[in-house]
Amino acid sequence: MTRAELEHAIRAACDVADETELWVFGSQAILGEHPDAPRALRQSVEVDVSPKNRPENTELIDGALGELSLFHRTHGFYVHGLSLDAARLPDGWEERTVVVQNEGTRHNKGYCLESHDLAASKLAAFRDKDRDFVRTLLVEGLVDAGALVERISALPIVDEDELRLCRWVEGTSREM
Repeated sequence: MTRAELEHAIRAACDVADETELWVFGSQAILGEHPDAPRALRQSVEVDVSPKNRPENTELIDGALGELSLFHRTHGFYVHGLSLDAARLPDGWEERTVVVQNEGTRHNKGYCLESHDLAASKLAAFRDKDRDFVRTLLVEGLVDAGALVERISALPIVDEDELRLCRWVEGTSREM
């Protein structure tokens, strides 16, 4: 995915949801803070979004722009309308989002997760692809291990999971 495709996704999702602001919280939120992110971080063909002010319109996005839709077949990527409840996010994430708003979004706003919040959220899921994503963020210097550990402590997870994730970050950082 490219930054221009992210902007297109924001524009299209806002149109469908009758909204001017979206939360962007999947892996492609990285393009908010890092428009030229390494290719390894831009492999996904989906953008996860939720209407900021009209969450009841989430399903409209998924229906019109989601996987296997005409939009997906036409543009080669899709927009996945999801509830924010689908992600575990660190306390205070809303204040740290990176706003994508320009002519490409038709001046609608996409509030993209900040890199450390995104990495913490990905680690909370702890799937192989999420660990690979965070490992790449660390290797490329797009997140700092210490700041990431702080964000992990702000996740709504049990202490045992927090300890496991912090140890993973520390071990991965040592390997680099």
